[in-house]
Amino acid sequence: MSAPAAVAATFDPHAVKTYLLDLQARTVAALEAADGLAFRTDAWERTPSRGTGAYREGHKGDEAGPALNGGGGISRLIEEGRIFERGGVNFSHVTGSQLPPSASAHRPELAGRRWEAMGVSLVLHPRNPHVPTVHMNVRGFVATKDGEAPVWWFGGAMDLTPYYGSVEDARHFHATCKAALDPFGTSLHPRFKAWCDRYFFLKHRNEPRGVGGIFYDDFSEGSFDRAFAMTKSVGDAFLAAYLPILERRSNLPYGERERDFQAYRRGRYVEFNLVFDRGTLFGLQSGGRTESILMSLPPIVKWRYDWHPEPGTPEAALYTDFLVARDWV
Repeated sequence: MSAPAAVAATFDPHAVKTYLLDLQARTVAALEAADGLAFRTDAWERTPSRGTGAYREGHKGDEAGPALNGGGGISRLIEEGRIFERGGVNFSHVTGSQLPPSASAHRPELAGRRWEAMGVSLVLHPRNPHVPTVHMNVRGFVATKDGEAPVWWFGGAMDLTPYYGSVEDARHFHATCKAALDPFGTSLHPRFKAWCDRYFFLKHRNEPRGVGGIFYDDFSEGSFDRAFAMTKSVGDAFLAAYLPILERRSNLPYGERERDFQAYRRGRYVEFNLVFDRGTLFGLQSGGRTESILMSLPPIVKWRYDWHPEPGTPEAALYTDFLVARDWV
């Protein structure tokens, strides 16, 4: 009997990195073609250095020794485009000597291991309120310890956050996610869809962030080849999931009312990313590059005290018809 995938030593960092860099390049090229404005390229490196030690599991003073972190990445950003008010498609490949709490809290047996993480993460905030904000990420992770087998997994997510809901858009987005997963088992989509509904949920507001999509983490089922192929299928499905929505909605007319509601709802996006998002927490706790981590935040946001939309309005329909867990396909 073969060893369980979770402890298999077959994780191939070179293959994963090659795919992720290509995914970033292909995605940016398609988005540049849609918008007309070139993305800025910002390559960065993190020289291996000692951190503060504050993120170590069970750290008590300096006697345990601080973590050692290194790596780098390529940030691709757009601001004030024709379609995208702000967005980024980032690649990162970072390493460390100890896992931060956001990664080891739910896997305490990994505390103290060296780690290597790489991924592509994107968030797009269109200017037109009729075009949803969208997020996607795919990533690979391996944790090692002398004398023990490596532990590796993949994670990924894709979710849609509309301001003015569209059944057509939601069905298309979810159907594309399902088509990406079905070749690897028809049980995956309902499982990852439900996981997404649970994950992208603002507990303090008791409401979903948007209409969902898919989310998975710690995935190492079957073999490295199978898990990697599934993750590639998710990454490759993004443009097919989002570009048709962008094309349908980007030229719809809007006014100050729609922009105002968009800014209000963007506040929910900020709240989730800063309070709950594991990727944001992992990046900040592991000493990541702040500008790249926080590129997910929208440029214009508003908050109001105890505001509610008028019943019967399109704004109210977002809450009653779309910010509810439901099967779209």
